[in-house]
Amino acid sequence: MPYAIRIYQSGGPEIMSWEEVEVGKPGPGEVRVRNTAVGLNYIDTYHRSGLYPLQMPLTLGSEGAGVVEAVGPRVKDLKVGDRVAYAGPIGSYAEVLLRPAARLVKIPAGVDDQTAAAMMLKGMTAWYLCRRTYRVKAGDTVVAHAAAGGVGQILCQWLKYIGASVIGTVGSDEKVAIAKKAGCKHVIVTSKEKTSERVKAITKGKGVPVVYDGIGKDTFMDSLDCLAPLGFMVSYGNASGAVTQFNPGVLAQKGSLYLTRPTLANYTATREDLLTAARELFTVVKKGVVKIKVNQTYPLREAAQAHIDLEGRKTTGSTVLLP
Repeated sequence: MPYAIRIYQSGGPEIMSWEEVEVGKPGPGEVRVRNTAVGLNYIDTYHRSGLYPLQMPLTLGSEGAGVVEAVGPRVKDLKVGDRVAYAGPIGSYAEVLLRPAARLVKIPAGVDDQTAAAMMLKGMTAWYLCRRTYRVKAGDTVVAHAAAGGVGQILCQWLKYIGASVIGTVGSDEKVAIAKKAGCKHVIVTSKEKTSERVKAITKGKGVPVVYDGIGKDTFMDSLDCLAPLGFMVSYGNASGAVTQFNPGVLAQKGSLYLTRPTLANYTATREDLLTAARELFTVVKKGVVKIKVNQTYPLREAAQAHIDLEGRKTTGSTVLLP
């Protein structure tokens, strides 16, 4: 039988176990996929720790790529042998798994499996952030936190391609060059500088129309201070912990700001939106204007160590687990 990473309770990386699982035949609207690569994402740690509670037991993982092994009834667009990629539902830390056909997209020629596995969740997140949540225009100056991270590098490259001037933040000097290579015009090392003060200096006191913040509680209030009146605070992650007990009156005090907490699930809820996101993502990757940096790989059975390194901020770019 194939193996998968399973958890039976919330906790640290030590609760993850590598065990045999039974995978049946695909039912109506399903296909069976043999994974060739699995993407690692920060949201996986939220699911493991219980920050985002899920029903137990479960197989972790949100994205991957592989080959269709079997097709269930009422599946018309996929066949055995097709290369496919996906972002959700949960369960990608597995050698073999069943997937709803409606959540799979075909991998185009010219995109390898590791790249596809590393780009679906992070890349489509970058897509909705800059093309839907706040539609960035050429000439905009924007702030992107964690610019050397997986989503951050993709987002910053896409923002530069659009024609925006990107102010990126990183946690250490070692990550400055990574952020600049990803398209940041300015890079702020948050351990040395207050982000909002530098942003106000760069923008001559005006602030920016949008801040993309995947860090959470450590950066949230300072991010608000980066914004121009009527600006968008896009809080899409909690790498430093969740924001709690926020008074919405602060948004009025700081310039009638907008606050949103978007998710990929909502922005790709329909088949049409999923295909649009994937198509636009594959297009910028194939053009070479967005490069997916797979900087670390681990055997899938060593996913616990990958979580330790991710949470310890020892990784850059994207990480792929190999079945």
